[in-house]
Amino acid sequence: MGGIVVFGAGGRAGRAVTGEARGRGYEVTAVVRDPGRHPDLGANGVAVVRGDVTDPGSVGAVVGGHVAAVHAVSPFSGPEQGFDSLDPEFFVKAADALLGGLAASGVRRLVAVGLFANLLGADGRPVMDDPAVFPPEIRPFALAHTAGLRRLREAADGPVDWLMLTPGGGLEQAAARTGRYRLGGERVPDGAAVLSYADLAVAVLDEIETPTRHRTRVSVCGPSGE
Repeated sequence: MGGIVVFGAGGRAGRAVTGEARGRGYEVTAVVRDPGRHPDLGANGVAVVRGDVTDPGSVGAVVGGHVAAVHAVSPFSGPEQGFDSLDPEFFVKAADALLGGLAASGVRRLVAVGLFANLLGADGRPVMDDPAVFPPEIRPFALAHTAGLRRLREAADGPVDWLMLTPGGGLEQAAARTGRYRLGGERVPDGAAVLSYADLAVAVLDEIETPTRHRTRVSVCGPSGE
């Protein structure tokens, strides 16, 4: 069956993806900056390794032999963290390192977790441009994330078949796995229902096993009416 490498496996999305992948029988390599901070990740046969998603050498050292990679890394935990330590090029560096490392290792599928802020609102502008919807103080992070998406799009014809799945509404950590979700497009989906992290992980694994979207970014949310 092959294995899946999850960058950012210590975060909420990364943990959900790791759990879903193991539940489907995949071997999983969980990549984190500091394995000592995540002693529980190694349960259930998960291989935990140290890595840096922005370092091409680090990426290349861990992706070989896997069928796909997942990018769920975020250097930003919330407004209280501040932006003094935020590298505005973080997601650009990550895109370059992943695209280069995966291509060199023969890994052809990359699924990244996106950011609601750069979906398009009803007026056709990114959500982050509307201060009534998106907190202006978080805008530096949104701009950094958007730059990473732009870099992926610049490599649209490259050897790596990438996809960014962007939650189109709320995400709930404690919500149950239903196995259901709805994929959209570039805009915030109408009537977007809250999505559990578990169902986000279902969407990620489905797009690894049976890809339906290629070299693009789409929204993902709970099914309509739920």
